[in-house]
Amino acid sequence: MRAIWKGSISFGLVNIPIAVYPATRREELKFRLLREKDLSPVNYKRVAEKDGKEVPWDQIVKGYEYEKGKFIVLKDEDFQRVDLEATQTVDIQDFVEVAEIDPIYFYKPYYLEPQKGGDKAYTLLRNVLRDTNKVGIAKVVIKTRQYLAGVKPKDQILVLELMHFAEELADASKLHIPKKLEVGKRELDMAKALVESMSAKWDPEKYHDDYREALMEVIEEKVESGGKEIEEKPKPKKTPSKVIDLVAVLQESLAKTQGNKKKSSARHAPKHRDKKAA
Repeated sequence: MRAIWKGSISFGLVNIPIAVYPATRREELKFRLLREKDLSPVNYKRVAEKDGKEVPWDQIVKGYEYEKGKFIVLKDEDFQRVDLEATQTVDIQDFVEVAEIDPIYFYKPYYLEPQKGGDKAYTLLRNVLRDTNKVGIAKVVIKTRQYLAGVKPKDQILVLELMHFAEELADASKLHIPKKLEVGKRELDMAKALVESMSAKWDPEKYHDDYREALMEVIEEKVESGGKEIEEKPKPKKTPSKVIDLVAVLQESLAKTQGNKKKSSARHAPKHRDKKAA
């Protein structure tokens, strides 16, 4: 892996040299736009709206639209005038209980690796966060943008997880959510039974991107066939349920789930060989 950023974690007078590595990767399939008649790749051009002419990179500037159709140009020196202190530091400002933070604030994790001379302080911070069940809330500048971030322990690693600032979250109070609607005891008990029957231990390897895998199968088939059209397989039709009674829907779901569990158990049960056949 290649470090995307190097600096240090700072809290109080403690300074820990670290390198930052991506903790996730995107498995998206990339497609090129092609001209249909000869499959020639189609490139994008930077075209000015005013006259439709292509604009070379050396004539492009950054502008902020302060009113509709009105722009102010910002140059490199303008960005440099913004005094962001400690640009190479993950500056921890507070330590907060994990349970106090709504998970919606977190959105992108990075691994932190201690650099030369930082092992002991790195271990100290990791162990303290784990023992106190707290998150270090920090500000960090990556490239030209400042981020809010949480420093968390994960097994033996410290993780830097970028966070949304409060003003970046949409106001959920504008949504029409049922507040005082009473749910019947029978419905609640059935729903709990359904949740219980579908409960399992967390196994991240169990879940896959079905769409990506199916699309790759289509791509491989088309490559093998020389790009010819492939006959579409008939899809199973889903009949929409006309049942309005919530309890009946829950009972049907529960029966189906229990049936699937029995099939799964039978499928994975050890098969004993017949002695006579042996």
